[in-house]
Amino acid sequence: MRHSLPHAPQFYVTAPQPCPYLHGRAERKLFTALAGDSANELNNALSRQGFRRSQNVLYRPSCESCVACMSARIRVSEFQPSRTQRRVQRKSTHLRRLPTSAWATEEQYELFRRYLDERHADGGMADMDIFEFAAMIEETPVRTRVIEYRQTEPGSPISDDDRLAAVCLTDVLDDGLSLVYSFYDPALEASSLGTYMILDHIELARSAGLPFIYLGYWVPGSRKMDYKAKFSALEIYKGGVWQPIGDPAQHSSDIHPLSVDPIVEQVARITLPQKQR
Repeated sequence: MRHSLPHAPQFYVTAPQPCPYLHGRAERKLFTALAGDSANELNNALSRQGFRRSQNVLYRPSCESCVACMSARIRVSEFQPSRTQRRVQRKSTHLRRLPTSAWATEEQYELFRRYLDERHADGGMADMDIFEFAAMIEETPVRTRVIEYRQTEPGSPISDDDRLAAVCLTDVLDDGLSLVYSFYDPALEASSLGTYMILDHIELARSAGLPFIYLGYWVPGSRKMDYKAKFSALEIYKGGVWQPIGDPAQHSSDIHPLSVDPIVEQVARITLPQKQR
């Protein structure tokens, strides 16, 4: 079904599908195409309103009877690593960051396949081939970088021969970095590379003067998402505003169906960039 605002991008709603986070529930997404000269402006504006990017689409959960999925971001200036996170940083001194353009490689795909086969063999991306992987990386109309992490000896220059340990597809927004998708070598799981990539992006954003790190969705009650609530200075997008997460246990994933606003009202409240109006 299509919904639109005057002189604005058109918004659509997907058909309900089984929720990947909460058993027995159905998910539905509100989405719009991301293209043209104003793609960066639209990505910036909608990211601040809880949307996420996937290739040339921006989407936000819009389920019929649940509002459990909440966009999460870290306030960079206020973030303080926990003792566990400092330990992760110390264990990862052998990793070197290598920012590259949004261009897929066979080496990245081989690592991606190992990650999926070990960690998400029954997930929605399990059957993704190399062409679909390349589309995920390369089909972007906005400012996107691929951040590679390679194992090397401390003090040594980075080389393409260094072992690829982890990869993060990252959008550069005007107010932060958005971690679109990340994956790592499952053989290095003990190194907590998922946590390390977030910590490193915090440092990257701090050095660039960017105030936020966008982490995607946090879902109370989903074990897959528990790790995000362990980062200090975390905000969630709830009730149309960003607010500190506070005690994660306070956010219930249950909600009465009549409390969910109709799609038309949700679209009407979306704020668009000036040049989109």
